[in-house]
Amino acid sequence: MTRYDYLIVGAGLSGAVFAHEAQAAGKKCLVIDKRAHIAGNIYTQEIEGVNVHRYGAHIFHTSLKNVWNYVQKFAEFNNYINSPIAYYKGEIYNMPFNMNTFAKMWGVVTPAEAQAKIAEQIQREGITEPKNLEEQALSLVGRDIFEKLVKGYTEKQWGRSCTDLPASIIKRLPCRFTYDNNYFNDPYQGIPKGGYTAFVRAMLKDVPVRLNVSYEALLRETSDEFARVIYCGPIDEFYHYDMGQLEYRSLRFEDEILDERNHQGVAVVNYTERDVPYTRIIEHKHFEFGTQEKTVITREHPANWQPGDEPYYPINDERNTALYKRYEQRAAQEGSVVFAGRLGAYKYYDMDKAIAATFELVKRELGVVL
Repeated sequence: MTRYDYLIVGAGLSGAVFAHEAQAAGKKCLVIDKRAHIAGNIYTQEIEGVNVHRYGAHIFHTSLKNVWNYVQKFAEFNNYINSPIAYYKGEIYNMPFNMNTFAKMWGVVTPAEAQAKIAEQIQREGITEPKNLEEQALSLVGRDIFEKLVKGYTEKQWGRSCTDLPASIIKRLPCRFTYDNNYFNDPYQGIPKGGYTAFVRAMLKDVPVRLNVSYEALLRETSDEFARVIYCGPIDEFYHYDMGQLEYRSLRFEDEILDERNHQGVAVVNYTERDVPYTRIIEHKHFEFGTQEKTVITREHPANWQPGDEPYYPINDERNTALYKRYEQRAAQEGSVVFAGRLGAYKYYDMDKAIAATFELVKRELGVVL
């Protein structure tokens, strides 16, 4: 029998950061994951010499200097800038919405012309109190941008008509009146050289990790003792769904190896037509400026989530939010189990926000300020 200070359930980003810091603070830790690999949804798998983002594109970006300084300890990051494009019925538009987008769409040249065009279209819609996502988007950017770049993509992503989605999903649709295709405003961004799996492996190099084992199975099979548990799995699963299941949207990935050096010229192309079944095609080699003889592309299909599927995007509607609050209140009564990560918090996290949230957990648990 081994006595551990911490059992960390989940070898993804949140679990790895906590495990690294707990081990560094002299705590005896064990990390487990039910998957066959570390790194959770940022796992990268080498195929034809290309680091394939196995669970969808992950671009690290942050405005948090302490987070940026932290991740540099585990990998050297390249200078990749996310500049996706949108494909609509044979037309190519730059993302996010910027002067290159507006010039292509309307032939405008100056920011004043673009602003006037958008204002004219918003006024034409005459929507003052949006009742659904469609009306919200039309009141923010007008008809042309909505029809070509928002409607189809959003309906595929959520599996529902924009008129059946709440307006609250889109708080804003930022329009940039500069000729700048940099998707993120954050000053720090890039991809870890060698892929995210190597990045997480560096965090966990001094921590014992057991793969292909679930929390329930471990408790059944081991006589080891754990003073505390950092649980990064689904909070409702921990309680055997006895108050109901939280809902998610899922994804399905379709890979293809092509005998080409360069298939689409950019890492991410969004397909905004409703009739195209996938939302985007990812060409992974462009994340690391690859020059391999072959390339790997992935078509990303949104999917309805069923128990057993991988949960990607929480559906934070009224019903699920209320249910999560009930689980959260119950979790607050747990003496030795702490829920963490996106699944424990039923919240979509960008990577930097997941790390920042784990910093707070490290401070509470270990008294270490990062």
